[in-house]
Amino acid sequence: MAELRTIEVTAEAKGQRLDQFLAQTLTAQGESVSRSRVQLLIDQGDVLVNGLREKAALKLRGSERIDITGEPHPAPLKATAEEIPLDVIYEDADLAVVNKPAGMMVHAGSGQNEDARSRGTLVNALLFRFKKLSATGGDLRPGIVHRLDKDTSGLIVVAKNDRTHAALAELFASRKIKKSYIALVQGTVERAKGTISASVGRDPMRRTRMTAKPLGDARTAVSHYEVVRRFANRFGKFTLVKVRIETGRTHQIRVHMASIGHPVVGDTLYGGSGQLTDQVASQAATSKAARRKAEPERLRLGRNFLHSARLEFAHPKTGKLLELEAPLPAELEEFLVRLEGK
Repeated sequence: MAELRTIEVTAEAKGQRLDQFLAQTLTAQGESVSRSRVQLLIDQGDVLVNGLREKAALKLRGSERIDITGEPHPAPLKATAEEIPLDVIYEDADLAVVNKPAGMMVHAGSGQNEDARSRGTLVNALLFRFKKLSATGGDLRPGIVHRLDKDTSGLIVVAKNDRTHAALAELFASRKIKKSYIALVQGTVERAKGTISASVGRDPMRRTRMTAKPLGDARTAVSHYEVVRRFANRFGKFTLVKVRIETGRTHQIRVHMASIGHPVVGDTLYGGSGQLTDQVASQAATSKAARRKAEPERLRLGRNFLHSARLEFAHPKTGKLLELEAPLPAELEEFLVRLEGK
């Protein structure tokens, strides 16, 4: 919004709330201004009605002069404790390793406000459980040394103090923390083992995606995969793989597996199927009527089939080797059972 703006209230606005009127008027003038932003301006004292500060709920008479004298300045978002169950795999005075469920964000984004989008995160749960965490990541990311995607489950390391945070960050940077994942990918991966060494960077066409195509801001990324099991049935062909990553780039495994033609099941962002359909039944139904009568079975997962299954590293304080594992969550195990037709 402009530094200074004056609006004359007309008779048509009589009876409207001040905040509602301003949000509608400014939006009509070409500015995308939410009601919450207007309320923030009012609370800051940057909205004067006939020269006086008023409340957002003020009912207009239809003849006022409104002066807007500033910009909204929201307070920095700070994570708050929430009582959310946690599956703690390991804990001591310096660090903890937690098995994060799919669907949970690690932390809120810096552009988010104090509403439902900034709650229910792993950080909220960690603050309730451990009370004090490292401050290195700031108020939004206390204790967070590395991340997992929202729809990826599994092990994540948390630092309880700044010294441990720095030491863990150095272990990650020097590739001394071994990270292994389990993924179900589409198609038959022919080679029993392989290495994908392809830089990962932001996709310039779709900023929510990453890409393995060479770009100016791309960073080196290395993933080693090993076939665990192959499937070929009425739903198609799939391969269960174990993936060990040397680096930890954003969406690394998802991008790398898609780059070799085997996107992760459920990962629609990179070409994976969000729903598997019984292809045999679909092909057998030759007419629309037949397809309606004999609806083929469909498998829906609702998340990416990607799980951080194992972490191995030397404790930064004691030097003791920690070898930690988290089994596949129930929804992934059940999906495999249904996929195999058992």
